[in-house]
Amino acid sequence: MMNERPLILFTNDDGFQSPGLWAAVEAFADLGDVLVCAPREQQSGMSRSLPVFSTGRIQAETRTINGVETTVYAVDGTPAQAVQHGILELAQRPVNLVVSGINYGENCGNGVTISGTVGAALEASSFGIPAIAASQQTRHDLHLTYSQEVDFSAAAHFTRMFGEWLINNRRPDDCEVLKLDVPLKATTDTPWKVTRLSRRRVYWPTRPERVALNEIGKLGYHFDGDPSKAEPNSDIYVLLHEGLVSVTPLSLDLTSRTDLYRLEQLLEGEDKIVEPVKRVRAQEAPVAATTNGRH
Repeated sequence: MMNERPLILFTNDDGFQSPGLWAAVEAFADLGDVLVCAPREQQSGMSRSLPVFSTGRIQAETRTINGVETTVYAVDGTPAQAVQHGILELAQRPVNLVVSGINYGENCGNGVTISGTVGAALEASSFGIPAIAASQQTRHDLHLTYSQEVDFSAAAHFTRMFGEWLINNRRPDDCEVLKLDVPLKATTDTPWKVTRLSRRRVYWPTRPERVALNEIGKLGYHFDGDPSKAEPNSDIYVLLHEGLVSVTPLSLDLTSRTDLYRLEQLLEGEDKIVEPVKRVRAQEAPVAATTNGRH
């Protein structure tokens, strides 16, 4: 058992037929045993959702991966559900790594909680499995396509590099997912930086164009923001302004980094904090004045 190749589960949110998914699979094929379990249809924007209307039906087919005939699976479900089916039903032994992507379009800033690519990786991490969410910056009009114009070779290189690191190394505390974003014109020699998640948003929803509210009215989205104004150490700044590969550690702990004790005091009532402080300062004032006089 100790000599077994690592078992790597692959999924995405663009759907089973996405070239980005298969670029990731091919990048890892010589490293471990491949288990592909991806949504049957396009599932972008599904985050980590587990909708009750998903049937969970799984369609198996055979594909040649690195010269080997391999059974792969398309699931009627979301990216997170595909991860669950892969772990609970299809894997014959513990999964060593989950790779989500490679996504058509970057996933940066505060919009990552929308991403099915990131959602699948977070779902894997909730099982205690190391995960990487990989995205390739593309033109907006190609986001929901399977366009062959998109070159995934650099993204596949970096996905393999950081995925292999996750398999062979112990992650630091509170680092449960690596979110990888690769710039539009990246090569395998493009530098990378470890980044924080920006608080900014880069894709904003657009109002539906319709006459009556009972007509079909799908929300759209558009790019709106100046990446140069984002936090200098953030994913938006590094990817979209500097043109470098962004590697962002993500955690399942969404707790605010505020002072919890201070927040508890504020919630109990500001007057309970301010008044005692005023009294203490009033008592200390004469002592401080005397001390200053001695110097």
